[in-house]
Amino acid sequence: MAARIGTAIRAAVLGAGVLLVAAGAAHAEDAGTIKLGAAVSLTGKYSSNGVYTRNGYDLAVKRINERGGVKVGDKTYKLEVVYYDDESTPARGAQLAERLIQQDGVKYLLGPYSSGLTEAMAPVTEKYGVPMVEANGAAISLFQKGYKYLFAVLSTTDQYLKSAVQLAAARAADPSKLKVALAFENDPFSQDVRAGVTDDAKKFGMKIVVDDKLPPELNDMSVTLTKVKLLKPDILIVSGHEKGAATAIRQIADQRVNVPLLATTHCDSAQIAEKYGKIAEYTLCAAQWAPSLAYSDALFGKASDYAALYEKTYKEPAPYQAAESSAAVQVFAEAFTRAGSLDPKAVRDALSKTDMQSFYGPIRFDETGKNVAKPTILYQVQDGKYVVVYPEKWAEAKLRAPTPNWDQR
Repeated sequence: MAARIGTAIRAAVLGAGVLLVAAGAAHAEDAGTIKLGAAVSLTGKYSSNGVYTRNGYDLAVKRINERGGVKVGDKTYKLEVVYYDDESTPARGAQLAERLIQQDGVKYLLGPYSSGLTEAMAPVTEKYGVPMVEANGAAISLFQKGYKYLFAVLSTTDQYLKSAVQLAAARAADPSKLKVALAFENDPFSQDVRAGVTDDAKKFGMKIVVDDKLPPELNDMSVTLTKVKLLKPDILIVSGHEKGAATAIRQIADQRVNVPLLATTHCDSAQIAEKYGKIAEYTLCAAQWAPSLAYSDALFGKASDYAALYEKTYKEPAPYQAAESSAAVQVFAEAFTRAGSLDPKAVRDALSKTDMQSFYGPIRFDETGKNVAKPTILYQVQDGKYVVVYPEKWAEAKLRAPTPNWDQR
C-alpha cells in the first residue's frame, strides 16, 4: 500500500505540472475532438484517490481512442480530457467547474472525487445545462435535489451495507427474530449508509437493539461493544471510514466480543487483513467493484482484464475508484453515439436513457440520475484475503458463518 500511495503522490505532482498545458489546449476546438472537463483532487487530502480517478479517466480515453474513437452521426471523434486540480476543496471545485464551462468552453464534465466535491460542482453544471457523469460521489443527498444533468455510475451510500442485512436474512429461518446492532460515524456518508441498513432491517422485521454514533475521533467504541456483549445481536454493522473499521477490529478482539456477523465499510482500504491478521478473519466489507466479478464489455473485456490492463499501465493494483471512473467515460461515449449529436441537451437526454453492461457492472439511471442497476458487493476476509461472498451470483467463495466465538478461534 505504501508503494501505491507513493506512486499516487508522484503522479499527482507530475499531473499538476501539465495542467496549464491541458487548459491552454482546451481553448482551441480541435476538429474531430470531444473535450471533457474534469476538476480532480491532485493535491490535498483526497489526492491519492484523485489520482486514481484521473487514471481511470485516462485509461478509458486512451482505450476508446485506440479503438477508433466515438461515432457521432456520420463523424468520428477522439476524446480528450481537460484537467484542473481542485485541491480537495469544494469551493475550488465549484470555481473550476465554472472555468471549464465559461472559459474553456467544455460542454461535458466528468465528476471529481468525493461526494462533497460533487455536491459543490453539481449546481454549476445544472445552471449551465452541462451534463456531468460522475463516479465518486455516492451521497444519496446528491439525488434528492432535482438535478437533471447529473448522472452517477456508482451505487449510492444507502446501498453499501444493505447487502449485509439481506445476507443475514437469507441465512435465518425467521429474519424477524434477528437482532441488529449499529455503530455509525456521525457524518453524511455513514448516516446515509445507516439509513439504507435501517430501512432493510425494518422490511425484514428485524429488531435494532443498538443504534450508536461513534465518537468524532473514531478511536473508541467500547461503550457500543459493552452493549453488544449484553444484548447479543446476530449482526453488528459499523461505518466509520478507514479509522472506524480499524478501531472495530482491534477493540472487538481486545474485548473478546462474540458476534455471529460483523460487517463494515472501508475495511479493505483500512487494510484490516494486512495489518491485523487473524483477528480480522470473517469480517464482511462493503465494496463497489472487484476484479473477480463476472462483468464484461466490448471495450475492456472482463473485470479481470481491466484490472490487468490498469496494473500494467500504472504498476499498481486497480482500485475501484479507477474502475468506476473509467466506466463514467464509457457512459459518455455510449451516450454521444446514441444521441447522434453533440448538443448538450441531446446528450443529457441520451444519458437519461442509458441501459448498458460494462466491465464495472450494469448501468441504468433512474429519474434522479443514480445508477439503480448495479448492486454493491460484500467481501469477507478469508485466510488473509478479501474474497467476494455476496451476491452469490458473483461469489468467489462461500460465506464462512457464523463467526466462531473467540475461545474457538
